[in-house]
Amino acid sequence: MSIDAARLKASIPFFREVEAEALNVFIPMMGERTYKKGAVIFFEGDEGEDVFFIRSGAVQIYTFDGTKKVILALLRDGDYFGEMAMMKPGARRSASAEAAQLTKVYTMKRNAFERLVMDYPRIALYVLDDTMERLRKANQQIYDLTFLNVRTRIMKRLLRLAQENGTETPEGLLIGIKVTHQQMAEMVGAVRETVTKVFAELQDKGLIVIRKKMILLPNPDLLLRRLEEN
Repeated sequence: MSIDAARLKASIPFFREVEAEALNVFIPMMGERTYKKGAVIFFEGDEGEDVFFIRSGAVQIYTFDGTKKVILALLRDGDYFGEMAMMKPGARRSASAEAAQLTKVYTMKRNAFERLVMDYPRIALYVLDDTMERLRKANQQIYDLTFLNVRTRIMKRLLRLAQENGTETPEGLLIGIKVTHQQMAEMVGAVRETVTKVFAELQDKGLIVIRKKMILLPNPDLLLRRLEEN
């Protein structure tokens, strides 16, 4: 299937600064790939020659703290990743990327990415803003792992996931990504058994509802108040 410029602009915010006609120049330089759930897209330390744009699905960005896997970010439709290795020839990947579910991506090689940024300098500012926001979140995650207890870390991560991926429903705010107990453990630096215990406690108190691995926050403001009381 050929890549459609209008759909690309509509689905990937990164390309919204680029006119559809101009995108037609770059589309032949792009590719499409599909990854099954659990497939590794790249490893930390790999050379980076591609940037990836998520057409559909979800990708987890992770690293290892000693022998423990730590999920740094959970990305979904419209997000992009792998751009940091594009900033300098020969740069290595700073983290690993893995498909969290069946995922389809667009890819762009370094030479096309560099040309796009040169032709549209505002994209460089967009990338810089995104990079600074990701750095801010990484610093917050380091603080949380260092100073907060596991229960508080889980509650904060639930609210963050709801903010980033939440959909309003009549029953409350539904987190639009399936999150297993193991994935949550890797996000907050805990063991799965502890996450299971905390989830059960939050469910008993009516702060979360779990349906087929989807998490619903019936009253996000109440969860926030409970978080602030910790």
